[in-house]
Amino acid sequence: MARENVKRKQAGGLRQYLTTGGLDVPFFAILISIVVIGLVMLYSATYVYAYYYKEDSTYFLRRQLIWVLIGIVAMLIVSHINFQKFEMPIALLGTGASWLFLMVALFMDSYNGTHRYVYLPGGMQFQPSDMAKFALILTLAAILDRCHAVVVSKKPLQNELARKANTFVNRPLFNDSLKIIIPCGAIIAVYAGLVMLGSHLSGTILMLTIGIIMLYLGEVRRKWFVIGGVGGITGLVVLYQMGFLKSYMEERITAWLDKDFEPLGARWQVNQALYAIGSGGLFGKGLGQSTLKHLYVSEPQNDMIFSIVVEELGFIGAALILLLFALLIWRGVVIGINNPSRYNALVAMGVVFQLGVQVVLNILVATDSIPNTGISLPFFSYGGTAIVITLVEMGFVLSISRSSKIRRQK
Repeated sequence: MARENVKRKQAGGLRQYLTTGGLDVPFFAILISIVVIGLVMLYSATYVYAYYYKEDSTYFLRRQLIWVLIGIVAMLIVSHINFQKFEMPIALLGTGASWLFLMVALFMDSYNGTHRYVYLPGGMQFQPSDMAKFALILTLAAILDRCHAVVVSKKPLQNELARKANTFVNRPLFNDSLKIIIPCGAIIAVYAGLVMLGSHLSGTILMLTIGIIMLYLGEVRRKWFVIGGVGGITGLVVLYQMGFLKSYMEERITAWLDKDFEPLGARWQVNQALYAIGSGGLFGKGLGQSTLKHLYVSEPQNDMIFSIVVEELGFIGAALILLLFALLIWRGVVIGINNPSRYNALVAMGVVFQLGVQVVLNILVATDSIPNTGISLPFFSYGGTAIVITLVEMGFVLSISRSSKIRRQK
């Protein structure tokens, strides 16, 4: 009898760390659809490039498929865990590990003049910025959840300098919310700074954007975004004008501003991507029928894969894919806002908004709307670390969906 009671207590103790209820079927179905389409388009975009450089037309597909299967298994496991029980330990562990790996990457051999990768035994490598994006979301979600009362506080700061400043502007501009905003800003700055030191411009932009989104979701007042935005833009302009940006960054900005700049050099990749997009027309040339993937678009498996998608599937096909991404983001937001936990809501919405920002930035780069920063398209671009971590993020959203109140509202 005593043993049975112990077993029941142990089972009850374990149950609190697991989520109950069914996962959100619409979110899961949309996600799997995007993953499958991504694999099909990865093969279609890369088989020529893979055959020419790897002597194996399925080189990228086979490797990506392995990582996708690993990621899906990890996602399903993660979807059963109640991470709200571990929000601060996960935040501390994620921040510590990502900062450590970002610093280690700075001492690794460079790749095309950048230090983005950590190389492991056996020829494996991973990009720690992929881990850092998710770690930043979890860290800010934990802080903004636990300190929400301070974040929304209008109580003036009780120190001499703040009192004088508030008297000078004749309003309580400096209030208790700064006790959280300043540490959160410092955390975002460290993440962005470490990524920037590795010469990863797109990763730096993503870190800053994720930070802004999380602060907004955490109900930080708009005035701080205006102040921070003006300061940030001013700083970037000063750095560019004074020549503090790295040479390759300046070259890419120049190539974006001057469309005739080095057509066989800095603008080659973007120009070929534009030709591919333009030749796709309304309905595309057909799956597998791209012309520009025949060694014109350089490294079609990564940043410019969207241009091959448009060339083969046309505007209609690309629009349908973007619609799927939009539906995935919308469903993630629905899951978040219908969850009783502020932490869960912040994580779910932070994850899907990060996904959306990355999709938008990739398309802006492919269409030459912003400088070529080298940013991947989630679920489409080749990369083992990225696909596994992104699927783990989706596992968090699915876990949160199990405790959301969506079904009860029907």
